Amino acid sequence: MEALSCIETRRSCRKFTQQPIPHETLKAIVKTASYAPSWKNTQVTRYTVVENPEVKANIAENGVLGFAFNTKTILRCSALAVQSVVHGVSGFEPDGSYSTSLEDRWETYDAGLSAEAFCLAAHNAGVGCVILGIIDPEKIAEILGLPENQKVTALIAMGYPEKVGGTAPPRLSVDELLTIV
Repeated sequence: MEALSCIETRRSCRKFTQQPIPHETLKAIVKTASYAPSWKNTQVTRYTVVENPEVKANIAENGVLGFAFNTKTILRCSALAVQSVVHGVSGFEPDGSYSTSLEDRWETYDAGLSAEAFCLAAHNAGVGCVILGIIDPEKIAEILGLPENQKVTALIAMGYPEKVGGTAPPRLSVDELLTIV
């Protein structure tokens, strides 16, 4: 798929078939996401893909701060990608001091870049996804037993879409988005 077409046609997907995503497809998606830029090429973003229905249900019930819409989406997806970052690297100097006035928030920027690359790669492979941000990062990390230096940044529900395509919501005009000084 051409890059611009991929960007313009990707939609958030919340209803999935129960068809499993082949592991080779998951690996290809993560490989593409690995090319997202990161602070000083630190490559801090990690993905833990949950297929186990009991673990997904645990995250859906205990890891989304009671937000029912996320609970329903997680229970529908065939795979749940838990995105995390290795904390304390992106935006930091080797001595642990901040490199940027954004302090440790730069790792969130790196995670966002990776999530977009992840979602575009999934779309290119015919896999639908939606990024979920109303989450309890500490609880999810506990459920998965993530290393202490990893911080959960988002959930990405994924699967083959029940319905493909759809019209894009209206976009702001370029004049509203762009200021040239």
